[in-house]
Amino acid sequence: MRTLPRLPLPHWLALGGIIVGLSWSATLPADAPETMTLGYLGMERPDDLEPLSVLAPVLDDEGRQGARLGVNDNNATAQFLDQEFVLHEAEVALGDDVGEALQGLIDQGADWIISGLPYDALLEVMAHPALGDRVVFNAWAPDDVLRGESCHPNLYHTTPSRRMLADALAQFLGYKQWDRWALVHGNTDEDRLLAETLSASAERYGHRIVGDKMWPHDPMARRAEGGFHAIQREIPVFVQDFPDHDVLVIADETDYFGEYFPFQTWIPRPVVGTQGLIATPWHRAHESWGAVQLQRRFEKLADRWMTPRDFGAWLAVRSLGEAAARTGSVERDTVLTYMLGEEFELAGYLGFPVSYRTWNHQLRQPILVTGPRMVASVSPQEGYLHPRTPLDTLGADEGESSCQF
Repeated sequence: MRTLPRLPLPHWLALGGIIVGLSWSATLPADAPETMTLGYLGMERPDDLEPLSVLAPVLDDEGRQGARLGVNDNNATAQFLDQEFVLHEAEVALGDDVGEALQGLIDQGADWIISGLPYDALLEVMAHPALGDRVVFNAWAPDDVLRGESCHPNLYHTTPSRRMLADALAQFLGYKQWDRWALVHGNTDEDRLLAETLSASAERYGHRIVGDKMWPHDPMARRAEGGFHAIQREIPVFVQDFPDHDVLVIADETDYFGEYFPFQTWIPRPVVGTQGLIATPWHRAHESWGAVQLQRRFEKLADRWMTPRDFGAWLAVRSLGEAAARTGSVERDTVLTYMLGEEFELAGYLGFPVSYRTWNHQLRQPILVTGPRMVASVSPQEGYLHPRTPLDTLGADEGESSCQF
């Protein structure tokens, strides 16, 4: 049996010194990681805004859960880069001051704001003096004016505009050669804006709106008694005077009448728009390009499906995480310069990497065209070309944008 030679005493002393030194150095505190502190600012859901169908869940945490997942995903990588992402949350009650909630997030150290606010409240945030030069990510409001006349150099959009959604649907209908549209819209301001946007997309892609009518009932005039026979008689009469058309297009963003129209039309035609076949940035049925992984992570965290608002908040947080990881910095100007650069690409589980438009800070992204339980297609469609990227065929292009930073 071979034995190892004994080391002279000085070597043992030296080795012991090394071991003691290593043990002592391991107990030294590591350098504190660079921290990026985010704030999610949401708004309370109105008590009287109940889903039209009992199958639709009542969600009080839309957006927030997406931001939480984004922080978790960021920190999974940031821990190896001496970076850390921290999220604070605030929810504005109906009628309360948005500025007060914003100030609360800032007092907690939030340097980046993820907005789950509608149009009017978001404008209040952008005009609030406490905001300073902080960047806001719009993860909810689809209003085109926020990407146009009311754009702001510190406002970025991770939710698509109405025009992007309308263009995505129009491209698919063009692919199907369903070019004659009958349009029904609600009497809310949002539905009027959407109807105008759909008309603009129809003109852009060579479709024709052969008839346009407004649904006359108020948003809260829902049929609690389940008057199926009344609906069955009323809707066919309402649409019977439309000229011959390929599709019935519904503009009902508040979901108070559109779901009644499928299978109730005067002539057998598909229903598209905000009900029936819809254009959306995210859907629970989406499973291509690794989307199942994101769906499963979200379900484990939130115990429910991911919604488009959750997806918009997740994209905002992940944009910051990607930029910080690639640059090795959480410093504001470094992160923003990289985000707006040509090298920035974020995997959004949509087939194409997503990136930001420099002229209005809108995230260019593919749009799902989907029914209730299955994705039918993804826009941009084949054949719709653009000198920069096909993604810029969706929404206002640089030459037609009215945004002036």
